[in-house]
Amino acid sequence: MLDKDKFELHLDEMIIKIQQCQEDKNLKSCSDCEHYLSCELRTDYVKSVYNSMSKGETGGFEF
Repeated sequence: MLDKDKFELHLDEMIIKIQQCQEDKNLKSCSDCEHYLSCELRTDYVKSVYNSMSKGETGGFEF
């Protein structure tokens, strides 16, 4: 098993934050939230997903 890089570690943190927010609001998905389009937490989560796949580089993804 490979050690996680900083992008994967950040993504893990964001997943926990998103899940906690959903639990606090008794939601199963962010898309059910009234703040879906304007949520900074969700925007940060999406960026962390992108960064974990691109490893911080602009352009394509590393799979």
